[in-house]
Amino acid sequence: MIRSMTGFATRTGAAGGLSWAFDLRGVNGRGFDLRLRLPDGVPGLEAMVREVLGKGIARGSVTLSLRLTRDEGAGELALDEAQLARVLGALKRIEEAGLERDVGLSAPSAAEVLAVRGVIATSAGTDLPDESIVKHLRPEVDALLTDFNAMRDAEGAHLRQVILAQLARIEALTAEAAVAAEARRDETRAAMTAALRRIVEDVSDVSEDRLAQELAMIAVKQDVTEELDRLAAHVAAARALLAEAGPVGRKLDFLAQEFNREANTLCSKAQNAALTTIGLDLKAAVDQMREQIQNVE
Repeated sequence: MIRSMTGFATRTGAAGGLSWAFDLRGVNGRGFDLRLRLPDGVPGLEAMVREVLGKGIARGSVTLSLRLTRDEGAGELALDEAQLARVLGALKRIEEAGLERDVGLSAPSAAEVLAVRGVIATSAGTDLPDESIVKHLRPEVDALLTDFNAMRDAEGAHLRQVILAQLARIEALTAEAAVAAEARRDETRAAMTAALRRIVEDVSDVSEDRLAQELAMIAVKQDVTEELDRLAAHVAAARALLAEAGPVGRKLDFLAQEFNREANTLCSKAQNAALTTIGLDLKAAVDQMREQIQNVE
C-alpha cells in the first residue's frame, strides 16, 4: 500500500539523569533530504540516527530534532576549591582594609560564602557514559520512526482512495471520449467529403492516389483511438502501482505525465466540440490526480 511523505511524531523519555524529547517531521520532497538538529558532543549519535531513518524512509524532506536536558537534582554538588580560595582571600583583604580605616565588619557566615557564585558547582557529568547514551536512544529512534510511519501509512491509505476515485473518473471520461469519437464519424466524413469536393473543383488534374493519400492523412490526424487505448492502459498501470508494496511515488508521477500527454493530444485532435469538452475535463482530472500523487512516497 502507498505511503504519504507527510508525517509527524514526537517521543520523550529519560534515563540516568538525562531526559530527551524527539521531534520528527516530514513533507514532500523530490528525493530523501534528511536534516538533523542534534546536541553536540554525543559520539555516534548522528550516525545512528541517519542509519535508522535511512532504512525506514525512502523519500521526502525530513527534519529530526533532539533536545537533551539534565533532570533537576541529577547532578552532585561540589566545592570549587579554587573559587573558594579566591572568595576567602577577598574577604580577608576586605577585613584588613576595614581595620585600617577603623571600620568594623561582621564576618560572613558559611552559608553566605557558599552563596557566592562559583563556590558551589553542580557536576556536569552523567550517570551514563557517552557511548551508552546512544544505546539508550537507539530504541527511542526506532519507536519514533514506527510512529512516524504509522501516520504516513494512514495518510497513504486516504491518498490511495482519493487517487482511485480520480482514476475511476478518468476511466469514465475515456469511455465518454470513445463514444463521442464514434459519434463524430458522420460529421468527420461529411467534412472530408466537402473538402474533397473543393479540391476536385479547384484542381482538375489531381490523381485519385494523391486524393486517397491526403484523405488518409486527415483521417489519421483526427483518429484518437490510440490515445484512448493508452489512457485505458495507464489507468490499469496506475491501479497496479497502487496495489504494490513499497515506494511508488516516482512511478506514479511519471505515469501522471503520460496521462497529461494523452489528454493534450486528444484535445488537439478533437475537431469536435463535445470531444474537446471531454478532453478538457480529462486534463482537469489528470491535474487533480497529479497534485495528490505529489504526496506519495
